[in-house]
Amino acid sequence: MAELRVSAWKRFGHDRLYVNLPDGTSVAWLDRRTGSLTVTDPRYHQAALAALRTARAVPRPTAPPPRARPKAPPRRTPTGPGTPSASPPGPRSPAPGRAVPPPPDFAPAPVGVPAPDLADNLPGATLRARLELTGPSRLERLLILLRLRPDRMASWRTGLKGEQVVGAELGRLARHGWRVIHSIELSPHNDMDHLLIGPGGVFTINTKRHPGKTVWVGDDMARINHGPPRPHPRNSRAEAERAHRTLRRHCPFPFEVHPVLVYVDTEPPRVAPTQRTVRVYQPRQLSSLAPLTGTLTPAQVTHLHTVARHPSTWQPR
Repeated sequence: MAELRVSAWKRFGHDRLYVNLPDGTSVAWLDRRTGSLTVTDPRYHQAALAALRTARAVPRPTAPPPRARPKAPPRRTPTGPGTPSASPPGPRSPAPGRAVPPPPDFAPAPVGVPAPDLADNLPGATLRARLELTGPSRLERLLILLRLRPDRMASWRTGLKGEQVVGAELGRLARHGWRVIHSIELSPHNDMDHLLIGPGGVFTINTKRHPGKTVWVGDDMARINHGPPRPHPRNSRAEAERAHRTLRRHCPFPFEVHPVLVYVDTEPPRVAPTQRTVRVYQPRQLSSLAPLTGTLTPAQVTHLHTVARHPSTWQPR
């Protein structure tokens, strides 16, 4: 088994010891204020304990300290004319060594591989499930084929194809140290198309497919074929903010989440010069994220991916 290394980390009011593999991947961490141990890779549970004991990080049980003898009451000093009176007692100081509680919104990272594991999701899994559960009957399919009834599932099938195309492009980033999770269900009627985590940071990716149409993207709204405004950029920012609020509860290090809009099978999008908060791409342009580095360490990428792959992480609080 690979040799484990123990390193100290103190930031944002936390005092921790991280147990890492030689490549920097974190397998466990100990909160030295509370004494709680979080294991991110169960295979290294016992090895992590041994490494922490070797580093003298895990306190061993000791005998209780002897009781202090009660102090004799102070001798009263007579007061009178010309005798200075005793000074009033000062404020009590906090008990030494008392642990400082963690922030109220902080929660330990989930441990182990979840069941179900969101990392196993295929691109467009949510839309595929909707189509299978609420797809048209044979009679409805016949009426749609004869153009006697509109196809209410057409937009879902179009969206599924778009997510599959984008998912294939994101899969190419794996060899550069990036990890992706598809179809994260946020509510019964809402999901995150793709979450990308890697050396260059964290990105939420919203996929839109409009074959052969023109796209214009402004600060808050987008227009397809010069049609009515659609809140694509605004929704993408809100999705990234939600992902950041959710993930930061389980991460002891700072990070940002960046929104990305990907338009599939459209004409090249025209982006307003004032739009600087949302990245607007076509599928092949996602490769520009591959060389981004220096934002997250390998251990932080692993930590974020471990948190994000748990369905319980995304359940509303």
